[in-house]
Amino acid sequence: MIRSQDNFRRTWFGVVFILLFATGLVVSSVGAVSLPSQGTQSSSTVISKGDPVSIHGIATGHPQNGLQVWLISNNYLKVSTIPVESDNTYTYELTRADTQNIAGGQYFVVIQHPMMNGQFDVVYNPSTGTVTNRQLGGGTTIFQMSGTGSLQSPSSATALVAAISSQNIDDTFVTYSVFVNDPTAFVSPIPDHVVGDQFTISGSTNLAVGDDLMVEITSASFKPTPKTQDGGFSGASGMVKVVPGSGGYNHWSFDVDTSTFKPDTYIVIVRGVLVSVTGSTTFNVLQTPVNTQYTVVPTLSITPSVPATPVTPVPTTIPATTQKSPVAVSIGIAALAIAFFVREL
Repeated sequence: MIRSQDNFRRTWFGVVFILLFATGLVVSSVGAVSLPSQGTQSSSTVISKGDPVSIHGIATGHPQNGLQVWLISNNYLKVSTIPVESDNTYTYELTRADTQNIAGGQYFVVIQHPMMNGQFDVVYNPSTGTVTNRQLGGGTTIFQMSGTGSLQSPSSATALVAAISSQNIDDTFVTYSVFVNDPTAFVSPIPDHVVGDQFTISGSTNLAVGDDLMVEITSASFKPTPKTQDGGFSGASGMVKVVPGSGGYNHWSFDVDTSTFKPDTYIVIVRGVLVSVTGSTTFNVLQTPVNTQYTVVPTLSITPSVPATPVTPVPTTIPATTQKSPVAVSIGIAALAIAFFVREL
């Protein structure tokens, strides 16, 4: 009966711990990636090299030995312990230097709680590279985690979780998955604009929320000139913050006012301030568009180069036909009659 009550207390304590531990506080710090607890929608997080990572949570029971953290990846293993504060909170951090110097890929984070007996029952032996279950026969090697014959990172992480989940130990855990990539920064395509336009350029990056980016817009024809001459510089620059995005990437934006720009091709360069990353693109600024409304074009008259020969105008009045006089007609008839009469005589 006493053993049954002890098992009940252990089970109850474990359930309460897991509920609190797995739904731990996740507090974000500027420029750091805070990882959510396992089982939430974002249990896998993508970061870039050089970005810090911060894991915050609650560990009930205030274990005197703290928590044991396993960071596992291909050819990489880091096992450390972190304290639990008086209010039962804990923090595990990877600094910029930590993430800058590790290889890209998937990293598994296992945070182990010693539970009721106050000791870690599954431990790592760095001298042999083995993982040991301290509750089996005073200490039994379970598998090889590093060195010759060791398991690959996904398999070793799975074997570790299975060992901690064993029935003969009371330790418990939460897990996280982190993807570390080379830093990237992209600038979205920018259409042509005219002098005086105000618009926003934007892009995406895998840098952490809160990271700083420097945006520079420079005329492509700009070049150094003596102090006494106008170098013709035209452009803009400024600092922007990375804000939350979607699809595994965060977002940034920069407002542009081209009222002081000269017509030219412009180069946009975005650079990381604390993380080495660069992205670029170009766009054109044109003069104010010419009015393209249709206008009436007058018809041109063509004048010959040699004067034309003058032409005598043709009279437009037609002379009237002469009418014969009636008297003359009568005389003619009479003359014919006389001539006929004389001939008969």
